[in-house]
Amino acid sequence: MNRPWIWIVGLLLTASVAFGQDFTNWPTENAPRPLPAHDVKFPPYEIRSLSNGMQVVVVLHHEQPAVTMRLLIRAGAAQDPERKGGVADLVARLLDQGTTTRNAEQIAEQIDTIGGAMGTGSGTDLTWVNAVVMKDSFAVGMDLVADVAHNPTFATEEIERQRERQVSSLRVSDDDPDYVASVTFDRLVYGFHPYGLPGSGTPDSIATITQDDLRTFHRRYFVPNNMILAIVGDVTSDEAFATAERVFGKWSRGEVPAWKPIDPPQPTRRLVIVDKPGAVQTEIRVGQLAIPRKHPDFLTFDVAVKILGGEGANRLHRVLRSERGLTYGAEADTEAMKATGDFVAKTNTRTETTAETLRLTVEEFAKLPRQRVYERELADAQAYLAGSFPLTIETPNDIATIIINALFYELPLDELPTFRERVLAITPDDIQRVARQYIKPDRLSIVLVGNAQAFVNQLRSVGFTDFEVIPIDQLDLMSATLKKEPKRAAIEPGAAPR
Repeated sequence: MNRPWIWIVGLLLTASVAFGQDFTNWPTENAPRPLPAHDVKFPPYEIRSLSNGMQVVVVLHHEQPAVTMRLLIRAGAAQDPERKGGVADLVARLLDQGTTTRNAEQIAEQIDTIGGAMGTGSGTDLTWVNAVVMKDSFAVGMDLVADVAHNPTFATEEIERQRERQVSSLRVSDDDPDYVASVTFDRLVYGFHPYGLPGSGTPDSIATITQDDLRTFHRRYFVPNNMILAIVGDVTSDEAFATAERVFGKWSRGEVPAWKPIDPPQPTRRLVIVDKPGAVQTEIRVGQLAIPRKHPDFLTFDVAVKILGGEGANRLHRVLRSERGLTYGAEADTEAMKATGDFVAKTNTRTETTAETLRLTVEEFAKLPRQRVYERELADAQAYLAGSFPLTIETPNDIATIIINALFYELPLDELPTFRERVLAITPDDIQRVARQYIKPDRLSIVLVGNAQAFVNQLRSVGFTDFEVIPIDQLDLMSATLKKEPKRAAIEPGAAPR
């Protein structure tokens, strides 16, 4: 059953050696070399912790009379209760929809009155409240952020309104090939680990969420020792920290529950086709489990994946778009999170070129650990990352984002100013080492979303004979088989089952 996969990977590895003879001259038309990088110093910032454990980051910026506040909570969809997917998402949606002191209309009116803006949201590992106000409304803005984060009411009528809106959105997404490909890929890679489940929940899980579920999530995770606050803008350090102490200093510390999810499965070769009859193109996802953001190999591995499909190099785009004209674009990226991570190649192609595009994509995965990367393509990827670094710290908000990320992922803060030096120090041998260690071409997770009937025979002809086909209306991410289980007819009391 597994031999076709072994055969095709072996064939691709062999073919890649021959292909590499032509690849040594890449690119045939050289782009202009990048200009020498200018010295860039990481801007100053200050970090303090309040007595209750809240970390506060202050970045001063006096060019505009405005202040941005960003409150990050270290809990997101990954902390949703079992079989209650969507709790964190629903909590975030409801934060600014009414507190114990203001209803939703009053919150909106107050932020509008002071010429500001506010937003709330959640992700896999975190939830946030952001606001921007003019300098003279800094204190008001801080009070409003604190009220929204600390005192939401989770009113029944608002819960139902947001629940209906979310379910409606999911119904639309369930027919979107791009969305379906991405969530199915996550499910293949992570299994029933929280990272493998849809962060926005499913219509079934959202229907089970109660007001008590929302309040329990909020009570457990919205505590100061589980938060990071960034204050960025036209204030002094003393003013910023004093206001943070006044507004948040009286919040009580909390006992944050230990997070002990199940381990994701080890990388295993699996090809799932989600059949969408009538589709004229196929969404393609290829990748596997990788490493968390905190891992010491992350930067080197990230550069390796960028050579495969990122800015500055992008072998996939060159082969699939420039040479073969099979797609408008292709990319690969690392998706590293708190506990672990993955890397994934993404593209789409016409239905009739699905098999060829997949074959070439897998071939590029096979080459990276086998062949030493060329100095020029590594230099191009390094030049892009090093050259774009000043743009990532161009504004105070950018600076705050980098610092918050470092605090959230527990990265060494003293490495922030040395990013360019660390990128430029990576060698081809470093790239090959991490590629061999983390890329397993014979264990790739592959998802295709498209008109299966039109390309399954093509797949067989190029060696992909071991696959599953699931009709899109039968896809169930919460099922062990990824398929909806048939509903059994109810048995009348006293009747013998047939």
